[in-house]
Amino acid sequence: MRKLVAALACRNQSSRLYGKPLQSLDVDNGFKIIDNVVACLSSFDEIVEVVLGISEGVENKIFIEYAKSKNLNFIIGDEADVLSRLVQCGGITDATDIFRVTSESPFVYHEMIDCAWKQHLKNQNDATFLDNIIDGCGFEIITLAALQESHAKGSSKHRSELCTLFIRENKDLFKIEFISPPASLSRKDIRLTVDYPEDLIVCRAVFEAFKHQAPKVELIEVVEFLDQNPDLKKLIAPFCEIGYSTMYL
Repeated sequence: MRKLVAALACRNQSSRLYGKPLQSLDVDNGFKIIDNVVACLSSFDEIVEVVLGISEGVENKIFIEYAKSKNLNFIIGDEADVLSRLVQCGGITDATDIFRVTSESPFVYHEMIDCAWKQHLKNQNDATFLDNIIDGCGFEIITLAALQESHAKGSSKHRSELCTLFIRENKDLFKIEFISPPASLSRKDIRLTVDYPEDLIVCRAVFEAFKHQAPKVELIEVVEFLDQNPDLKKLIAPFCEIGYSTMYL
């Protein structure tokens, strides 16, 4: 039996915006970015559980408290070696496969999770990547064995937050399938991940408009909303070019 587990790497440190996963989407109700991510992923039968891969350090103890409050499994691991934390998450849950998204991206393209997992199993992939989508909305499904091999054979660069870079650079060693969203969601003038204060402003505005759909916000409707609100798009425009140029590097 295959077991798909969502592993969320969590830490508070950042040179641009502190505590990104714990920033509020809904300030009045204290609903956080990570709340929407966990709730969305937990709603899928394909994903057996969500596990937090928490970075070492006293500043990250709040994630331990968060995990306990939500009855989530968690591990504590090396801050720089993000890949090892994902592997540890798989180890404590007996996972065969890891579902990876970033903990500061509240609006995963949930509409393709089911079909991506079916493709991953049917084609016996080592990795299935949803690429060419709005920054922050993609996801990756990787076998735990492939992540372990990446950690053993890769360098410190490959063990960083670029957790699947070794796989992407060594396509001859792994069976990889790239899946794409509808063309309407391949928009390099939009980003929905929180790295800067301006990103947070935009994601809060999106959530306010669509919180009646939470945690499964319809991405195509978000795109239409942002197209109708060019001032929001202007806020994130300076970060789109660099974000997309380094997304898979």
